[in-house]
Amino acid sequence: MTITFHLNGEEVSLPEPQPTTTLLDWLREDRGLTGTKEGCNEGDCGACTVMVTDQSGARALNACILFLPQLHGKSIRTVEGVAHPDGTLHPVQQAMVDLHGSQCGFCTPGFIMSMVTAHTNGATDHDDQLAGNLCRCTGYAPIIRAAEAAQNSPVPEHIRQDSSFIFSEISRGEVADRGAEPPSDIPVAAPPSTLRPRSSDELAATYAARPDATLIAGATDVGLWVTKQLRDLNNVIFLDGCTDLKDITITETEVRIGAMADMNRVRAALEPLHASYAEMIRRYASQQVRAAATIGGNIANGSPIGDNPPALIALRATLHLRHADTRRAIPLLDFFIDYGKQDRAPGEFVEAVSFARQPDSLRVYKLSKRFDQDISAVLGAFNVTVVNGSVTAAAIAFGGMAGIPKRATHVEAALIGQPWTDTTIEAAKAAFDQDFTPMSDMRASAAYRLDCARNMLRRYFTDLNGASEHVLEVDL
Repeated sequence: MTITFHLNGEEVSLPEPQPTTTLLDWLREDRGLTGTKEGCNEGDCGACTVMVTDQSGARALNACILFLPQLHGKSIRTVEGVAHPDGTLHPVQQAMVDLHGSQCGFCTPGFIMSMVTAHTNGATDHDDQLAGNLCRCTGYAPIIRAAEAAQNSPVPEHIRQDSSFIFSEISRGEVADRGAEPPSDIPVAAPPSTLRPRSSDELAATYAARPDATLIAGATDVGLWVTKQLRDLNNVIFLDGCTDLKDITITETEVRIGAMADMNRVRAALEPLHASYAEMIRRYASQQVRAAATIGGNIANGSPIGDNPPALIALRATLHLRHADTRRAIPLLDFFIDYGKQDRAPGEFVEAVSFARQPDSLRVYKLSKRFDQDISAVLGAFNVTVVNGSVTAAAIAFGGMAGIPKRATHVEAALIGQPWTDTTIEAAKAAFDQDFTPMSDMRASAAYRLDCARNMLRRYFTDLNGASEHVLEVDL
């Protein structure tokens, strides 16, 4: 498989790259571009941030968990390629110099690339844009001031040109890696290789023929298998070329989200429909991670502390699975069988998740030690229907309370048919002991988790009754 991309304005062609070589390692070891730093090597600190541009626009991504085959047909900018060709600094760089935005400088290249990407996109929510970049000595105030100072400066021409870069042969599908997309009759015993199907149909044929292959969507999880667990993943299938799996369709009756839709797009699509869900998405990952992570990957990895499944379960979502030409749809709740075990056959992949359009009574509450970008100790999703003062339906789901994302069926039963009153809420709290036996770990004790789950029900009752319950606001 030959991959072709632009790096700082110049075309690069790599024949048969190692499939799990990260962009970070390649930049530093093969190209000598050491401005991109290795910090955490797991996508948390942002020191490795680069700007990646394709037909969908510019994104800030973590180079440490970005594999080379994911770059095919894209344009990459590193900190070495930000200044004008004549050496004039980018407005963001100049503002960082003028406003003293760097001390030790280790984190600075990553900050610059996140700021350049935001500047290119016209984004001015600087706190959110830079939430995935950690600084341990400068402090964020001068960095934010620099971002504000540069935000109205024009985008340099050499940066704008990245958005118009599309190889003509790539846009037609006649890519340089001819043969990487196998016909449907490839034998299962075919040797390990790097595959990049261009549609869900090609993916279905390829994966059915090679069910032992590792599917790589955004690599925000699989990337750590390589960088932290040092696993050797030779037989892989990259899903980025399956553009039909990136569709998000919203009709008057249904929301359907393709498995390859990244979480920034999911957040934007859900904001007008379920604002609490969208806000949870903002909190649980950085701009860099959300731009890569996919909703299908978040579901398929089956994590008991994944934040999306409880919210989707509370929306009574349906999961759409495909194996070869056979499709099936199951309630998302039923996909999670036990810890580390999901209802997915070899060669079967997540195609989409869907749920019915409904009034927005969904609230998603995330409890974590750090408010932004932290693993949840408890994630509660509540969706209760109240008609004429009585509860007519309830769907309540939690993450972090069991080995799988799980509904609080006894709590739901204690609510349904009862008046929506304080007395009902207090009585329903006792049912949590029937639904969950959580574990104690470094994030929270079992008793604390149960107490928090009960308090989330109380918070939901207060919220649905119109009282302010924003945890970052204090009314005196």
